[in-house]
Amino acid sequence: MNKFFFTFDKTKKAQILKKKFLKKYDNYSLNHAQVIIVGGGDGFMLHTLKKLVKFKKPFFGINCGTFGFLMNDYKNINLTKRIKSSKKTILNPLEINIKKKNITKKLLAINELSLLRQSRQTASIQVKLNNKVLLKKLTGDGLIVSTPAGSTAYNLSVNGPILSLESKKLAITPISPFRPRRWKGKTVSNSKIIDIINLNIKKRPIAAVADNVEIRDIKKVIIKKSKTIRFTLLYDKNKSLDKRIKFEQLKKKLKKE
Repeated sequence: MNKFFFTFDKTKKAQILKKKFLKKYDNYSLNHAQVIIVGGGDGFMLHTLKKLVKFKKPFFGINCGTFGFLMNDYKNINLTKRIKSSKKTILNPLEINIKKKNITKKLLAINELSLLRQSRQTASIQVKLNNKVLLKKLTGDGLIVSTPAGSTAYNLSVNGPILSLESKKLAITPISPFRPRRWKGKTVSNSKIIDIINLNIKKRPIAAVADNVEIRDIKKVIIKKSKTIRFTLLYDKNKSLDKRIKFEQLKKKLKKE
């Protein structure tokens, strides 16, 4: 696979990489390329994945950002060799229907959907699984529904569980819960449909953030794993996404001990 389409973030580091690669490699059109090369950070990768989903091509990210959990290392090694020896990871995103007033918006989330209070008032929400009430009323700063790929990001920072890629699970994690205080969240099958309802739209407005896309003043969110959309990410053999997640699980376990 040596026909590449390149896309780069506007940061200085990404633009330096752009000059290097475009001197060395041809930049094929999206229709004729075999692999999409993404130079940037995790946010730029998430944006690019959703933007170019219709082309159904594998993505190879090169980290020009800070942490770069979804990316490969920034290093000058033959790109063709790296792609040839890379390991595939398949990600199914969350399909999200967001209802506000008389409008329904559809979004994808690869990492997580965050529901956040958007005023000084705490959020008041109800959570259902397959139309059965899981939590009658949660009062707090909000809630996260995370995929395994996103479980080491925002979800982990609010003490949510780290999920293995093969787990077929989603994490539902509260953000600063006030009531019920002891509710730590729940890990559920990714075959479940999750409904989240704002119980007090006027007094306690909340925003929904799907990865890096925000919609405010929501009434209800319906979340399910996509059965039709698949993202193929390529990783250097010794630094696959699966290995990175397992490493984070080990770190978390050692901290507890």
